[in-house]
Amino acid sequence: MAAAEKIIALLKSYGDEDESRFYSTAMQIAASEAKKGHAKLALELKVLIDKIKIQRSTQSVSKTRTLPVNEAQKELKDLLEIYRPHIKVKDMVLSRDVKESLNRILIEQKKFDQLLQHNLEPRRKLMLVGPPGCGKTMTAKAIAGDLEVPLFIIRLDGLISRYMGESIAKLRLIFDSMYQHRAVYLFDEFDSIGANRSYGNEVGEIKRVLNSFLMNIEKDESNSLLIAATNLPESLDKALFRRFDDIIQYPLPKENEILELINIQFKGYMLTNSKNLKAVVKEAEGLSFADISSACKDAIKEMIVLNKDKVSIPSLLKFINKRKQQF
Repeated sequence: MAAAEKIIALLKSYGDEDESRFYSTAMQIAASEAKKGHAKLALELKVLIDKIKIQRSTQSVSKTRTLPVNEAQKELKDLLEIYRPHIKVKDMVLSRDVKESLNRILIEQKKFDQLLQHNLEPRRKLMLVGPPGCGKTMTAKAIAGDLEVPLFIIRLDGLISRYMGESIAKLRLIFDSMYQHRAVYLFDEFDSIGANRSYGNEVGEIKRVLNSFLMNIEKDESNSLLIAATNLPESLDKALFRRFDDIIQYPLPKENEILELINIQFKGYMLTNSKNLKAVVKEAEGLSFADISSACKDAIKEMIVLNKDKVSIPSLLKFINKRKQQF
């Protein structure tokens, strides 16, 4: 974002009495100066921002402010679905490698001020790769929940237009919103716009959108997080990968993760023979987290409608096998 645009965003947030956006934009200006090698100026800006925060926190008069989400919802209603997630990363069942990567991202985000002092920025452009149902979308929700910011899911059906140039204008609107509203922005099923530009059968407008995305993500210096999720990394344009700070691979759950997930799903319910869970875990191998969760819920529902007091292991196995037969 150009310096002039940042100043406009700063003044607009001040006029709207939107403290969160005001501080976010001010920190973006400081980070931009740090990137240019103006470390002393960046540090002076940060100290001034911190001083303003302290002064504001000691004021006894509280004001009613409009949430940035409401304004974004009005301006981008056809492009974004907006959520206020409460789930956190610690609530998810994930492989050790994935959890370590996510915790590192969260720590860097929460240590933004310290990184800025060393002319560094936290990871905030992420690509999540893996089969359906392995937690990519839930990860975006969990990161938003941990950072206490909204989750904006980009509606690709609203983004892609048959009119030349319209899709690019809409994409620019989304990237502008990243400066104005700190949030997690999720491009789900990203392969639908990130496909390799050499594919001869791709629609021209989608190619233009990809080129525009590459330019926008390269220039992006906002304080928001951008997450692209895909099931088909092999179809993506190779130029995309170097634009992301982290590429996180989501594998299918292993035995210990399946067991952990089943125990969570059945928390508060009795099983007919919990010793047979090992057999259930073995049978569930090859399924995604989402499929296993659905099978567990089906078994619980069957227990309820049949007026049983325990979840039947054979019932659970039945629903797991039904899920496997769908593939």
